[in-house]
Amino acid sequence: MRTRTPSPQSRAVLEALLSQPLGWQYGYELSKRMGLGSGTLYPVLIRLHERGLLEAKWVEAERPGRPPRHAYRLTSAGAAFARGLKAGPDVSLPSAQQVLA
Repeated sequence: MRTRTPSPQSRAVLEALLSQPLGWQYGYELSKRMGLGSGTLYPVLIRLHERGLLEAKWVEAERPGRPPRHAYRLTSAGAAFARGLKAGPDVSLPSAQQVLA
């Protein structure tokens, strides 16, 4: 299994999510706060979710007529990984199998 060093964008997303590790955060709000476009942010969120570092869920809109929103938060493995990134720059992204093991 190939390992990869997290991209600067992945690191930034993990760090932003680590600021509120137990709270659900919306993709749009992350995008605005981080200055990342949706074409950069959402592929990163999808990859991190597939690797077991994030939980994702749909949240119904508070006002009628609005679409549901996707919310994200770190899993315990994701929080540990994000803290490890802050401690050392040479950490590789785990595979989904490594996270689930």
